[in-house]
Amino acid sequence: MIQVTKPFLPPVEDYKKYIDKIWQRQWLTNMGPLSSELEMQLKEFLNLDHLIFVTNGTVALQLAIRALDLKGEIITTPFSFVATTSSIVWEGCTPVFVDIDKNSLNIDADKIEAAITENTSAILATHVYGNPCEIDKIEEIAKKHNLKIIYDAAHAFAVQYKGKSVFEYGDISICSLHATKLYHSTEGGLIITKDPSLLKKAALMRNFGISDFNKFAELGINGKNSEFHAAMGLVNLKYVDDIIAKRRELSLQYNIGLKNVKGYFPTWNTNSDPNFAYYPIVLQTEQLLLNVMEELGKNQIFTRRYFYPSLASALPYLEPKDLPITDDISKRVLCLPLYYDLTIEEVNLITRLILRTQNNTQW
Repeated sequence: MIQVTKPFLPPVEDYKKYIDKIWQRQWLTNMGPLSSELEMQLKEFLNLDHLIFVTNGTVALQLAIRALDLKGEIITTPFSFVATTSSIVWEGCTPVFVDIDKNSLNIDADKIEAAITENTSAILATHVYGNPCEIDKIEEIAKKHNLKIIYDAAHAFAVQYKGKSVFEYGDISICSLHATKLYHSTEGGLIITKDPSLLKKAALMRNFGISDFNKFAELGINGKNSEFHAAMGLVNLKYVDDIIAKRRELSLQYNIGLKNVKGYFPTWNTNSDPNFAYYPIVLQTEQLLLNVMEELGKNQIFTRRYFYPSLASALPYLEPKDLPITDDISKRVLCLPLYYDLTIEEVNLITRLILRTQNNTQW
């Protein structure tokens, strides 16, 4: 069986060394020494000044919205994981969807300004599959209209934009460290900002708003993470370069095998290099996609329609909105298996089955 993704697990002996320390200290959560060490090592690895480790990427988004004190409307993308939109609604704001660019699959920056109203407070843009948005355009628009920017960089660990971590941009960037990500702490998330006062506010919110014993400075939630998750993050950080290198090798093999596929691959931002977090392909028709999924499934190979359907039309708590490019792309995009343990031989099998299905599909 070939899954669409599989979590990277380090040698168990490496992890056990940290677990033994947890047993000795009996400090399991509430930002223990391993959580603090992970924050320090991540800042060094990513060359960042400010970063906090939280429960998951969704909590990171909710804390970002709350820390920026956002109200009213937030412009966002309909082509993302549901948490991007649900976090906006959960925090009492209104998502305003803008269609995507058919090449990058990111929010189309040229369409943002038309969606701005007197009630707009921010732009929440996703770096889809880790591919940086049109950051310069978005920041120019935000500055012109006095808007805040949150980047959902859930997929963008280790991605750089113009020589700096992509997390450096916007008022706040968030990242997911979920087990399915190329770098993970089993469950986890990051909040990154250049503003130390904003980071302090988010850190207080992460711990119920507690500022000292019996004192409260902010409205907060329980957004802390455990020492067990931090231990996994610390071990896995040692393997990130190897993980990305292996995923790059597999992706290049896919490229060779699928050079004649009836479809196209999203265009990566020219100011950045990919981290190979996913291998998406936009097939020529939805019927071809369904045929490919069926054929691969018969061979115990599993793919994912990521992201399908469009968030602008799928959520029962929002009025549906037709966005032609998103509606079209979401029906035709498919993410193929990509993970550290996948082999070149398995990639070759997948590409052969796709091409065979393509040749057998009626056009």
